Amino acid sequence: MKSGCPPVLVLAFLLACLPFQALADPRLDALLAAYPDKLASYTDSELIWRDGTHMPLGSAHSDRPFAELLDRADIRDQFVIPYPLASAPFRAPTADEDPGRIRNDTFFLKMYGDCRRGEVKANLRPIPWLPNHGGGTVRATAINGVADQLEKVSRDLDTIPAELLRYLVPTSGIYNCRPIAQTNRLSMHAFGAAIDINARFGNYWLWSKRPNGTIVWQNQIPQRIVEIFERHGFIWGGRWYHFDSLHFEYRPELITLARQGWPRD
Repeated sequence: MKSGCPPVLVLAFLLACLPFQALADPRLDALLAAYPDKLASYTDSELIWRDGTHMPLGSAHSDRPFAELLDRADIRDQFVIPYPLASAPFRAPTADEDPGRIRNDTFFLKMYGDCRRGEVKANLRPIPWLPNHGGGTVRATAINGVADQLEKVSRDLDTIPAELLRYLVPTSGIYNCRPIAQTNRLSMHAFGAAIDINARFGNYWLWSKRPNGTIVWQNQIPQRIVEIFERHGFIWGGRWYHFDSLHFEYRPELITLARQGWPRD
C-alpha cells in the first residue's frame, strides 16, 4: 500500500484554496471594507449582501463607451476610472475622466433606499454644520456612518482659516430626492450621501459648456477643503471632466484605493 494522502483529498484541498486566490480583487475588497454593515462577500460574478441578496458584478474588463457606462453601469464599472487624491496638485481631467461619477443605480438603491418610495428620510440625521461659524444644520443619511463622517468633516472645517469659510457657509444642501440634471439617474443627494457647498463659488460643466460643445475645466475651491473631505471618505466632483466643483459624495472605497496607489503599474 502506498503512503501519503489519497489523491481525492489532495484535490479537495487544492479546490478549497484556489477560489480565495483567484477571486482576490482590491476593488471589491475596498468595497466590502467601506460598507461592512451591508456587504458580506463576493464571488467572481456576484456581490453578496448581508441579507443574502446576490447582485451581479458585471465584467472584469469593461470596454464599453463612456455614455453607456454612465447610463448602464455595473458594479465593477464603478472602478474603471481611478480617483486621484487632493494631495496631488490639481489638474484638468482628460476627456471623460470622471472618477466616481459612474454608478450602478441598483447598488445604491439597495444600499440607501429609494427616496421616491419614502425609504430615505427616516434614516437622515441632523448634523451641526460649522457651528462656530453659523453654518446651521444639515441632514445626511446615518447608513454606513455617512452622517458621522460628515460631522467629522464639519469639525475639521470649523477650524480652517477665516478666509476659506466663504466657500462653506452657507451650503447648497444635502438631501434632495431628484435625478441628476438632464438624466433619469438618481443623484447621490437623493440618498442623503452627498453635500453641495456654497454655490456662489461652484463651477458646473453644464453651466460652463461652450456653444460648440467643448468643456473647459474650472474650479475655485481651495485644495485644503478638498483634502479634509477626502480624509473622511468623500470624493470631490471637481475631479471630473464633467466637473461639479461644489459637490462631495461619500465613496470611501475610491479613497481607499487611491491611498493604496491602485491600480498599480
